[in-house]
This record gives sequence, structure tokens and C-alpha cells, in this order.
Amino acid sequence: RSEEQPKEFTPLFDKKTLTGWEGNLDFFRVQQQAIVAGQLTRKTPRNEFLCTTREYGDFELRLKAKLVGEGRNAGIQFRSRRVPNHTEVQGYQCDMGQNRGKNIWGALYDESRRRRFLAYGDQEKLTQTVKRDNWNDLVVRCQGAKIQIWVNAFQSVDYTEKEKNIASRGIIGLQIHGGPPSEAWYKDI
Repeated sequence: RSEEQPKEFTPLFDKKTLTGWEGNLDFFRVQQQAIVAGQLTRKTPRNEFLCTTREYGDFELRLKAKLVGEGRNAGIQFRSRRVPNHTEVQGYQCDMGQNRGKNIWGALYDESRRRRFLAYGDQEKLTQTVKRDNWNDLVVRCQGAKIQIWVNAFQSVDYTEKEKNIASRGIIGLQIHGGPPSEAWYKDI
């Protein structure tokens, strides 16, 4: 990862409450100083998002995440917005988990906008890098049109947005994907 490091990081999660976040609290809770999305005892009927109440433009986001259970699909939204009168969030997503047999940890997906993957990491290296059922370090860096993502210090994405109408500011959100019983854990945000 680049040696350029901000002098100080601002915690977005106090490890005790969901102050500064909003979303459907039937699917999000604080447990063991982490935000836990979903449940191992029931399906998640649709994608659910817990979002910051503030917007961010250029930033470096650092956090730890893990997936447990059957579903194994979640992600971190950024430069995003809530879709009015809907549960969806629209914008970039640092994906986590599996999709149609492909390792999507650290992939860049465009949620509810272009609805496609914009960039993937090297599959072989990600398979060696991702810690299944354990904490993984994620870094998302946005500076102007450039988006970079790292998974456990492996750079999975170095993407430059070429479309002019794409938002460069927005909320940060934590997702649990609709589907089989599973949990996405997020901490040290």
C-alpha cells in the first residue's frame, strides 16, 4: 500500500452504539465491539444497508470485516446515496464474498446504478490472501476519479472513473446481501 498516510484517522463507529449511522435495525446490531449485519438463524429477504449520516468525498477508509454463514456476500458502499422510497443504496461498493463461484473480495461493484462489476482483483492472489471466517483488513481510498482497494495489504483495485456524471461524494454504507442465513461483521471503522 502507498506510504502516503494521513496523520490521523477519525473513527466512524464508537464500538458501542450506532450513533452516526441509520438503517433497518432489524438487520444490524452492535456485538463484541463490531457492527453485525444479518443473522445466522434466518434469511435476509433483500439487501439491507446501514449508512453514515454524513457524506464523504476524498478519503481513506480502513476497517476490518468478516463473513460467516451460508450467504457470504456483503460489501461496503461509498460515494453512495439512498434510493428514494426504496431500501436500496446506489453507488460504488467494495464487495466481499463469493458471486457465481468468483471471489469478489475487494472487487469494485456499481450498486443499483450501472449494476455491474467495474474491476476485480487477481483471483489466485485473493484466494491466498482472504482469511475465510476471520477478520480481513480492508482499505478503500478515493481521490478525485481514482479508486483504490486493498484486502489484507494486497491491492485488488486501481480504478479511474471515466464517466463524468458519477457522484464523487456520498454516504458510506455497510451491506448484508439478501439471501441465505449469514452475518457480515465490521469493526475498527
